[in-house]
Amino acid sequence: MIVRNVKDVIGTDLEVKTDTWLSRRVLLAKDGMGFSFHETVIFPGTETHIHYQNHLEAVWCVEGDGEIETIADGKKYALGPGVVYALNEHDEHWLRGGKEPLRVICVFNPPVTGLEVHDEDGVYPAMTEETA
Repeated sequence: MIVRNVKDVIGTDLEVKTDTWLSRRVLLAKDGMGFSFHETVIFPGTETHIHYQNHLEAVWCVEGDGEIETIADGKKYALGPGVVYALNEHDEHWLRGGKEPLRVICVFNPPVTGLEVHDEDGVYPAMTEETA
């Protein structure tokens, strides 16, 4: 059994921060679960281009506000507590922070190693424990 507290990730190399978001990676590829599990905060007033070509992601919004816009069709969806979205077709999108920090819980398949950040195309590279 794996039991962790997200508070134990804060301030470690499992807390990854960029200009637009902060991700606390709680379960990773090395845990052998077949998925990874993160708590992420999207900073207010920011915009992040994302295109997970190597991963599927499900996101549950638990606090704050924001917006997701799919690039293929320009559709916009309001994000807030209780909203779940799934990038089941590797959907390229813009993720925007609203007036308040948007706190989300994310699941990735395949799992990430914990070192990933978006490249210039919004992609997480296909990493494995061996390449990390």
